[in-house]
Amino acid sequence: MELEAGADAAGKRLDQWLTAQLGPEISRSRVQALIKQGAVTIAGKPVEEAKRKMAPGERVAVIMPELEPAEPQGEAIPLDILYEDDELIVVNKAAGLVVHPGAGNWTGTLVNALIHHCGDSLSGIGGVRRPGIVHRLDKETSGVMVVAKTDRAHKALSEAFADHGRTGDLERAYLALVWGIPQRPTGTVEAALGRAADRVRRAVVPEDRDDARHAVTHFTVVERFGGRQKEFTTASLIECRLETGRTHQIRVHMAHIGHPVVGDPEYGQAFRTKANRLPEPLKGEVKAFSRQALHAWLLEFRHPTSHLPMRFEAPMPRDMEELVGGFRML
Repeated sequence: MELEAGADAAGKRLDQWLTAQLGPEISRSRVQALIKQGAVTIAGKPVEEAKRKMAPGERVAVIMPELEPAEPQGEAIPLDILYEDDELIVVNKAAGLVVHPGAGNWTGTLVNALIHHCGDSLSGIGGVRRPGIVHRLDKETSGVMVVAKTDRAHKALSEAFADHGRTGDLERAYLALVWGIPQRPTGTVEAALGRAADRVRRAVVPEDRDDARHAVTHFTVVERFGGRQKEFTTASLIECRLETGRTHQIRVHMAHIGHPVVGDPEYGQAFRTKANRLPEPLKGEVKAFSRQALHAWLLEFRHPTSHLPMRFEAPMPRDMEELVGGFRML
């Protein structure tokens, strides 16, 4: 749609003026989001700032995207199913697959795949946007996940994950390829996490900050790469076990102790030049690896109905296995 600013628009903020023009159905925050997405133009050029001052006679064009469906729709996305029964399903999530719909990812998610695979059995369980989901993995983190198919399973599994195995049988283990070699073969990182300055990422923060969340990660060095030479940079394959389950916990904690996950685009930026100190072809392989080398290889829990212990393992995906193989040659 196209709108023309009248004399009363002089000096007003673009987002304020546009909200008034579009009517009560469109909120000011929605208008700001449209501006951020490049959907608002003046004289044919996208506007960069919502606070831009208006002038009489300016012509503003707005592209309104199609409305997203209120509920996720099933999609025929391949799933690597490790186990399934009437109560739950266990999958090996591929790297690059978003777990549940959200801003910018309304389709193509694990939830869309599960709805297609499971049909109505997920309906209403755990919320409309994330049916059956009791825990999650980052988009670019691969590995084992369990999803509830009944309310009973959802309640039991949610309680187990909320407790993080402190009083039950839940166990989660991850493999991470990190820069450098920790001084000790085992260790624990106990550092509260909160929002970083950009309000998007996470960071280690003081325990008394309002948004601080207690976080504990236990790690064990599985393999050391390049420790007997000085020519090339070193790395390690470590296993991490979570005592808490905060957003980006392993990635932030490993970066906090000076061993960020290889390929991490958000918490390992300061270590990107480490790849320059590697021999070819490993140097090129590391630079081409565009995600964090993190994989949830183990998940143990007690079945919500039979109460039998369940254990599931998933080998590292091929791209990560090949990357680790390259480091073994150091």
